[in-house]
Amino acid sequence: MKSTKVIIKYEHVAEQMHGSVKRLVGFVQAKSLLSLFDTVDLDANPRSAKWGPVTAAIVESISRDPDIFPFKTKGVLVGSSEYEPLQRQRYELHFDDPATEGILDGGHNMLAIGTHILSVTLNDEKAIRKIKNWETFKELWAANREAIEAVREDLTFLVPVEVLVPADLDDDSVVSDFRSELLEICAARNNNAELTLETKANQKGFYDAIKQALPKVVADRIEWKTNAAGGDVKVRDIVSLSWIPLSLLPSLPVKAPPPQNIYRNKGECAKLFDDLMSDPSVSTRASDGPVHALTNDAVKSAIDVLGDLPVLYDKIYADFPHAYNAAGGSFGRIGIVRIYEPGRKGDKSRKYMRTKPETHFTEQDVDYSYPDGLIMPLVWGLRALMEVKDGKVCWRTDPEAFLERHLKDIAQNYKLVLEMSRFDPQKLGKSEASYGFAVSQFETALLKQEKSAA
Repeated sequence: MKSTKVIIKYEHVAEQMHGSVKRLVGFVQAKSLLSLFDTVDLDANPRSAKWGPVTAAIVESISRDPDIFPFKTKGVLVGSSEYEPLQRQRYELHFDDPATEGILDGGHNMLAIGTHILSVTLNDEKAIRKIKNWETFKELWAANREAIEAVREDLTFLVPVEVLVPADLDDDSVVSDFRSELLEICAARNNNAELTLETKANQKGFYDAIKQALPKVVADRIEWKTNAAGGDVKVRDIVSLSWIPLSLLPSLPVKAPPPQNIYRNKGECAKLFDDLMSDPSVSTRASDGPVHALTNDAVKSAIDVLGDLPVLYDKIYADFPHAYNAAGGSFGRIGIVRIYEPGRKGDKSRKYMRTKPETHFTEQDVDYSYPDGLIMPLVWGLRALMEVKDGKVCWRTDPEAFLERHLKDIAQNYKLVLEMSRFDPQKLGKSEASYGFAVSQFETALLKQEKSAA
């Protein structure tokens, strides 16, 4: 992994040391942060930064009260496991692992400070208004880096900067302890605003196997950490689905949630996944840091199967209305269903949509929009197409081809469940019996398919 390097020059600095951590705290002129903006991103920060009222207020504070700005903000927290003191209150910091080292807290301050610097540099309000988050900021920063250098000497306002480094670089055990503790420090510092369990789990590497298993088009849309770019899909939407294949594995160190919780209590599903990944029989923490690596082959096989589920979920969502209609129903007449019919000019009924609806994970165009509670039991029904073979979860049959062949027949019988629930997605999605019924329908269809093949 390539190490990045920056030099921080303090105007005033104090050193404090306790346990495995040394803290450098003081004021830094904004011009001394330029290299930090150049080389470090917010990978180590549990939440990314996006533009909003808070960042706008920080920019205004810098512009109006630069002399008292360093006393109005907590500034920036930086962590580095390798550093070197230089002359004139300068410190050279090396960031060997961008996932755990770099900017640990103060991402919104960095975004605001950087935006102010760009505003001074460009004097172009239209360009500045295009900054929506850290990613769009960094694009504008890189494109105007030469112009920023021209105003460097004007950037003299002070910023509080706190740097955490190992207390003793020559003691490998101290450095190892420091790296392990850095994530906990980072999480605690971010507790002034709610830091989700999922965000912490992401920082620990618990979702790395999921990211690798998912199609890129899906992985790029998930909010792996708070305010991250993309962020259209909550990470718990994916993690809750993981329990479909995971629940097949015997002797897991945690008890799988009941099937209806993949709909009604995704937070519990995420918590149980965190407990699972924290178990030493499932993952191992790196000796020199807090990141865990998945070591359990059975769990990994289940996560590999999870990688197929978002596409199958969207296929069920897109195809079920047509299967329901083909089975003798009238999906469009269900009260909570909305239909895409752009030609109905002047029709103000909420029943019809002028904008094409899309599926949840892969953004495929569909003809109907409806609550996913209507189909969550069918998504759980995919479990019937899985098996544990040689200790690993795998598909018994091609799930996509299975849906193409059998969804109409399954919809024929599933109509009964819909009618009994009076087409209420909450009742349907929260009823354990509906999940069991869906599994039985998938099992029956699979049995017929296997007999036919034989």
